Amino acid sequence: MEELVIRDADVVDGSGAAAYRADVVVDRGRIVSIVKEAAAAGCQRPRARRELDAEGLVLSPGFIDMHAHSDLALLRDPDHSAKAAQGVTLEVLGQDGLSYAPVDDRTLEEVRRAITGWNGYGDDLDMDWRSVGEYLDRLDRGIAVNAAYLIPQGTVRALVVGWEDRPATPAELDRMRQLVAEGLEQGAVGLSSGLTYTPGMYANDAELTELCRVAASYGGYYCPHHRSYGAGALEAYAEMVALTREAGCPLHLAHATMNFGVNEGRAPELLALLDAALDAGADLTLDTYPYTPGSTTLAALLPSWASEGGPAQILARLTDPATAERVRHHLEVSGSDGCHGVPAEWQTIEISGVTNPALAAYVGRTVKEAAGLRGEEPWETVRHLLVEDRLGTTILQHVGHEENVRAIMRHRAHTGGSDGILQGTKPHPRAYGTFPRYLGTYVRELGVLSLEECVARLTSRPAARLRLPDRGLVREGYRADLVLFDPATVAAGSTFAEPRTLPTGIPHVLVDGRFVIEDGRRTDVLAGRSVRRTPV
Repeated sequence: MEELVIRDADVVDGSGAAAYRADVVVDRGRIVSIVKEAAAAGCQRPRARRELDAEGLVLSPGFIDMHAHSDLALLRDPDHSAKAAQGVTLEVLGQDGLSYAPVDDRTLEEVRRAITGWNGYGDDLDMDWRSVGEYLDRLDRGIAVNAAYLIPQGTVRALVVGWEDRPATPAELDRMRQLVAEGLEQGAVGLSSGLTYTPGMYANDAELTELCRVAASYGGYYCPHHRSYGAGALEAYAEMVALTREAGCPLHLAHATMNFGVNEGRAPELLALLDAALDAGADLTLDTYPYTPGSTTLAALLPSWASEGGPAQILARLTDPATAERVRHHLEVSGSDGCHGVPAEWQTIEISGVTNPALAAYVGRTVKEAAGLRGEEPWETVRHLLVEDRLGTTILQHVGHEENVRAIMRHRAHTGGSDGILQGTKPHPRAYGTFPRYLGTYVRELGVLSLEECVARLTSRPAARLRLPDRGLVREGYRADLVLFDPATVAAGSTFAEPRTLPTGIPHVLVDGRFVIEDGRRTDVLAGRSVRRTPV
């Protein structure tokens, strides 16, 4: 007898087709049969060792977070309710060109310092891996949800070239190509870049094109955080479209937003650009989160020249008065490339987390407010925070536009990604609320998407981008990564005031056929594993 039958569920299968009522039988981690209500009439219904009454609940594939920053959180926190409680059953890690493999001892320490604000320093973990394959093996010891990995181009560049702003030599480019190939052979699903973060931003288009060619040859895709989401955003999107066309590489645009005042109301221009590329044959997708503010580290706003050489050099420049004044001018007057070419508006930048407890009083305040408390100009507050927090400060940027969010969300190439940073006292609520917010706010309340279309964007469309042949749909033979939610009550509990509040209306989540959320509570099940690239 099979393990589980989910009885009388309203199945939204991930294809975009209309919902139907069915009994769904799960055994040994897979969906073994689906008996629709019409087919069940007058005949014996399926039975199993356990029956779950799903009356009034939607059964859908588990949600795929196409842009996650849980690279260390999955190892540090076996509970991982931030994602599991949302119905997320697969996260894509290695984002924005910076993560923890491939590395050597030097690079690992540098990366840990550079993205402490994203993932913590990791001194509570034994980082016993160096290669991509070894990192994936570490995930395979058991995690809350499944995880795929993108090779981070900035980390690769740091390993081979260092943190200098210069072109790679031919020998260095060959070595980077080799590292990308090795990571793909070991199971990575593609390549990411953070082109407003150092050292990835120092790569020119020719270098990126060569690495994308390697990714394409293994069936992978390119996921860039491109060179600007503010001034020059459309040009930055066009650059990525042209680059991947030249490389013959599929493109997935990370957190595809149009932010800052210069882009208010300009989403239709972006969508026209993407439609033209798709109509010309581009293999192109994108992800967004359903919120207007963004989130990153405070250090990320610095101009690229001030970040050259890595974290130690950044701190040295900030403590030199003359150099610090140059940094201020770029941030406040000319527009730093780290701040997307837009002069920083300190009243829109909120401090969301610090690693130094002595700075905790500033969390939840804008830079302008914190400066008022300290009795100094905003730049001096930023400078002191960066030095005293060793670059670990995280921020929210209140620079988005709701009409842009909704327009991009409706696009045919859209998928969902949280971009969730789990560090800090007051992280962005998207880390805990992205997927229920899609279902509750943008489906039920606003009607921006139908339920069936929204589920497809969170399940089958991401699975297709990841080339996963047995995930993303409720189909016989597919993996039993499933979520049951109440369409009348599902909602994000997280808010900007209380960002770590779990969602409502998602009572059950299964990974590999096992309950990780049961009756609204996290179980002790660690059924997640690495999801590795399907060989071409």
